[in-house]
Amino acid sequence: MNAAERLASTEPTPGFALEEVSVRFGDRLALDGVTLAAAAGVHGLLGPNGAGKTTLIRLLATVTTPTSGAITLLGLDARRREARPEIRRRLGYLPQSFGFYPRYTVREFVAYFAWLKQLPAREIPLAVDRALERVGLLERADDRMKSLSGGMVRRAGIAQAIVNDPALLLLDEPTAGLDPEQRVSFRELVREVGVDAFVVISTHLVEDVAAACTRVQLLDAGRVVFTGSPQGLIDLGEDPAGSGDTAIERGYTAALRRARRAAGGP
Repeated sequence: MNAAERLASTEPTPGFALEEVSVRFGDRLALDGVTLAAAAGVHGLLGPNGAGKTTLIRLLATVTTPTSGAITLLGLDARRREARPEIRRRLGYLPQSFGFYPRYTVREFVAYFAWLKQLPAREIPLAVDRALERVGLLERADDRMKSLSGGMVRRAGIAQAIVNDPALLLLDEPTAGLDPEQRVSFRELVREVGVDAFVVISTHLVEDVAAACTRVQLLDAGRVVFTGSPQGLIDLGEDPAGSGDTAIERGYTAALRRARRAAGGP
C-alpha cells in the first residue's frame, strides 16, 4: 500500500501524500526520497537552513514539480498538469517573500487573489473583509500596501492565503516580522483553520510549532528525520520533563543529532 492509499484508508480528509519524492536542482538534491502522508490539522515543518523546507512547501503549492516520485494533493495527482488549476483553486499559499503592487490598497491586494482563486464576483467583497478581519487589518483595508509596516504586509499576505477558505493552507515562515501579540493571534487563527482544513507551517521557530501544531515533520539535508507530535519531539530531548520553548528545542536538537549519527556524520 503506497502513501496515498494509506492516507485514503485512514484519514477522512485528504491533505497530501508523497511517495519517494525527490527534487533536484542541477547537482543539488533538495529533497531526497521523501515519503509523507497527512490530513486535516496543523502540521509544523521544521529544519535547519537548507534542509528542504521551502522546496517542500513550493512542491505542495505546485510551484515546483518533483524530479521523481508520486505526489497527491487534495486527492488529485499533482504531476498531471490538468489537475493543477483545481488544486490551486482550493489552496492558500504564503511564500517566504512575495511581491505586490505598492499602489494597491490592502483590500485590492486581497481581492486580486480572491479573483485568481476564482471566487464568484458577488462573494469577493465579503470574503475579503472577513479575511482582513481575521488578521486584524480591516481598519487598514483602504490604505495603500506601500504604507504598511513589514508586519502588516505579512498579515496582508496571510489574508490573501485564507481568503478562499482553503482546504490546503501552506505558510512559509508566516510569523517573520510579527510582534509577540500578533504571533499569538496568528497561532489562534491557524488552530481555527486547522479544524477543517490541512495547514502546513514551515518555520525555524520551534515555539510556533509547540504552540500551534498537532504534528511535526523535521527535515535535514532533504530527508524526513522525524515525524510525530510536538510532545514526541520533546520526549527525544535530554530533559523531556521540562516545559516551554527550551524543552522542544532540546528535542529538536536531539533528533537532528540522532539522524546525523545514523547517516554516519559526527
